[in-house]
Amino acid sequence: MSVNTSTPLMVRRLLVDLSQGFPRHWLAGKPFRTQYFNALSMSFPVGEQEFIDSVREAAQALPDSPENSVLRAMIQDFVGQEAAHRRVHDLYNAELEKQGLHNHWQHWSGNLIALGHQHKVPAMRRLAVTVALEHYTAAMADLTLRHPPLLDGAEPSLQTLWRWHAVEETEHKAVAFDLFHTLGGDYRARMRGYAFAMLHLTLMATGQTINNLWHDRVLFKPGTWLDAARFFFGRYGLVWLSTGPLLAYLRRDFHPWQHDNRELAEQWLSGNSEQYTVVRGPRTA
Repeated sequence: MSVNTSTPLMVRRLLVDLSQGFPRHWLAGKPFRTQYFNALSMSFPVGEQEFIDSVREAAQALPDSPENSVLRAMIQDFVGQEAAHRRVHDLYNAELEKQGLHNHWQHWSGNLIALGHQHKVPAMRRLAVTVALEHYTAAMADLTLRHPPLLDGAEPSLQTLWRWHAVEETEHKAVAFDLFHTLGGDYRARMRGYAFAMLHLTLMATGQTINNLWHDRVLFKPGTWLDAARFFFGRYGLVWLSTGPLLAYLRRDFHPWQHDNRELAEQWLSGNSEQYTVVRGPRTA
């Protein structure tokens, strides 16, 4: 499996002000879609930090040789981008707390990570879970950029936030994967990590979304679940759009850049240059 780290990574600061708050149903006035995206945001501060920590831990075993210099540089930029995401979603989640929502996902994830430390889970097993979740976020990022109607009617600052996040998830989608394979990670370990990650992601996303809807007092409204059905199973439903990309990970010869969607990221960046500043350019190998 060849390593493909040819996409340069830049660490950017998003020029979006969330301090003034945003509407409770910021996504086209639709409670279910809003609370689903809010639930995902609640996962990111702890999740992004775990991605950083697991990649850093595994990278300690990366041989200090010229052929790994590009990957080492990419890892540094990966860490920079993920740290930026964590900070922005901390601000986002603080506003959700003001709206009366409770972030249980951060505690569920934190407890699971702590349990892994307690049982001394090997670095490669931990990295396999990160690789799996990076694939999931990359797949969702692609949908967000490729199918603009998913965020139609969104409050402008949050629409910008989600698309900026999608761009950077696209840019660094192969970094953890390439590290895993460079260190000798095999198909079996990758599949174990994927099964573990998808099970816990599904349970936590469902639980947090339902909890958000409960605190939003719309859990038992028929319109909430009609919107959910359309969101997941409509003509451009998330289930139909995401199944192919998520199943692609099961191929033995899978690599994230087999689906080359760099142009989507480049288009957004070139058309929205006023929404961000570059904090740090790509590290040199």
